[in-house]
Amino acid sequence: MKDALKNDWQEILSAEMNQPYYGELQSFVAQQYNISTVYPPKDEVMSAFNSVPYKEVKVVILGQDPYHGPGQANGMCFSVKPGVQQPPSLRNIFKELHQDIGCEIPKEGYLMGWAKQGVFLLNTVLTVRQGEANSHRGMGWEQFTDTVIAKLAERPDPIIFVLWGRPAQTKRTIIEKHGEHHYILQAPHPSPLSAHRGFFGSKPFSQINAKLSEWGKQPIEWCLIES
Repeated sequence: MKDALKNDWQEILSAEMNQPYYGELQSFVAQQYNISTVYPPKDEVMSAFNSVPYKEVKVVILGQDPYHGPGQANGMCFSVKPGVQQPPSLRNIFKELHQDIGCEIPKEGYLMGWAKQGVFLLNTVLTVRQGEANSHRGMGWEQFTDTVIAKLAERPDPIIFVLWGRPAQTKRTIIEKHGEHHYILQAPHPSPLSAHRGFFGSKPFSQINAKLSEWGKQPIEWCLIES
């Protein structure tokens, strides 16, 4: 999927994509697409990267693996395609968005409007078999996305990293190892299993915009305007 990168990520990640493990990962993923139903569609695996060039990333929201239900995953964490029912975690994100800054809860769960403003919606694993959460865990995607996080943390221009849940929070050490000038927001995961333990009321969206303003950057328009 090397050719799937269409912007400055191609240069940033070219060395990583030439590593032996990445070739093995791509062979595994190609085989999986041939023998089973895999999400997201092949041409959307790198959507997060193609939607936000490396130099334009302002905020990173870190997810785990893609949604594994039919038609849900589109290559950006927490996002679903237009017309697809919003999964519980995304509904909770929208509830917090409403409570935090008053945005109306959108009918659609497609987060491209955030991505176009520099919100990089990265899953740590980029593919999954239908109906089998974490089915592509441990095959090499984590090594690749750890490098992505490190490359972002190496950037002199500061970034806000949003780490919801323990798996995402384990990446804090990577961020801090490569750069201490970034801003890290942590909270429990928005899943119904944990949202009431501190995700609700964490006010991430207003905190992000306050920090962006402090840095002299344009805040994110979080309200997803229905077209």
